Amino acid sequence: MKATAITMLMLTLHHMCFSSAQECPSTHDLMTSLRQVEKMLAVHEASYQQGLRSLRKKLTALHNSTVAMFKIDKNAVSCPKPEPPAHGRRLGRVFGVGHEVHFLCKPGYELIGPRTRVCLESLRWSGQQPMCRRESGFNSTGNSLASFSPAARSSLSSSFPVSAALSGSSSVLSPPATSSASPLTSSSSSSVLPTSSSLSASVRPSHCTHFLGSTRCTCDVGFTISGRDNNICTDINECRLFPLGQPGRLCVHQCVNSPGSFHCFCPDGYDLATDGRSCTDIDECETRMHNCTADQVCVNTYGGFQCAAVTCPHMKNATYIKTSPMRCERNPCMLGDKACTQAPNSISFHFLSVVSNMSAPRVLFRVSAARVLGDTLRFGLAGGRGRGHFSVQRSGRQTGTLLLVTPIKGPAALEAEVEMSELEHNALLGRYLTKVTLFVSPYEF
Repeated sequence: MKATAITMLMLTLHHMCFSSAQECPSTHDLMTSLRQVEKMLAVHEASYQQGLRSLRKKLTALHNSTVAMFKIDKNAVSCPKPEPPAHGRRLGRVFGVGHEVHFLCKPGYELIGPRTRVCLESLRWSGQQPMCRRESGFNSTGNSLASFSPAARSSLSSSFPVSAALSGSSSVLSPPATSSASPLTSSSSSSVLPTSSSLSASVRPSHCTHFLGSTRCTCDVGFTISGRDNNICTDINECRLFPLGQPGRLCVHQCVNSPGSFHCFCPDGYDLATDGRSCTDIDECETRMHNCTADQVCVNTYGGFQCAAVTCPHMKNATYIKTSPMRCERNPCMLGDKACTQAPNSISFHFLSVVSNMSAPRVLFRVSAARVLGDTLRFGLAGGRGRGHFSVQRSGRQTGTLLLVTPIKGPAALEAEVEMSELEHNALLGRYLTKVTLFVSPYEF
């Protein structure tokens, strides 16, 4: 850039000399003057660069001092970390001025004190430290605050005694948890459920804080802001938001709203599960909470129990003897007594418990022969109540399967008689009968 400026200056001087009558300086004098001008420009440029660097340093220093002056110490404007109450927990991780934290209690405990606290400008939390107090009348199987994870009942499977010729097994898949119906079991009684709280407890004033010229109002958990000036908190009815029988419902059986929360309840014969929303069947037979006699068989059902009597049948041409609690066998027939030989060689009894409206088709029971003496085995339905709901199909060379083909709405008790016949050259060698009794719960869980 300097060379270009000097060259242009030389051309200008030569042009002025040739266009005027004055005497022009010599080339040597002209070059000397130009070098002096170049040195002078270099000195001015160096001075300018030095001044620019000095100005930049001053601006940087001024910026750093300004940032340091206005830098915020987060610890200096934060409230101390609030501790969660015993048997409860705290929601919220920011403890700066104007921020909120919320408190909840575990199932079986009620919160005493504010549910929400705000960090004030004085670097103190509003209100008093809350505490969790055990609810009166709460026990390990009582009703508590609900949560949202479903509980599944384990699959039901059982078998009956195996003779030298036959064996049997059952398979009932666990049904999905759904809504309920009215109970009807041998030990059922109507449940007395609490009602929702009064209207006054469902409305409370909001918590308002003033910070930097603005007002912020909040409500406790389970309430929503309302009113013209956001000064009222109204209870949220969770049971109405998530009604029974719809996806996302809060309770499997019954939901009862309470101020700021809700409770799930189960019918008689069930305990509230650990998730607070599902119902777990009580096994009255295992816990000896039944009134069956020594001659009866206690059968646990979903929501209750049944006392079943196993007695051998009385037939005109055949007599039976009870060889086990669930099996009767025919006494030997007289030679040539065809009516006696046509009667079943053995009769087995089996009891199954299922829920209402269980999906179909579904495998209920399997009958199989431990060994085959003849050349053919046949399976079929011999009788029983509710035959339209059942079907028998062959599932193997020596196995037949009892199927539920249409859903059954409970409460109900149905019976299916599965017959297995053994033949040799189409001549009957023996008949074996399995009486399957199905106890259908009034509930779908």
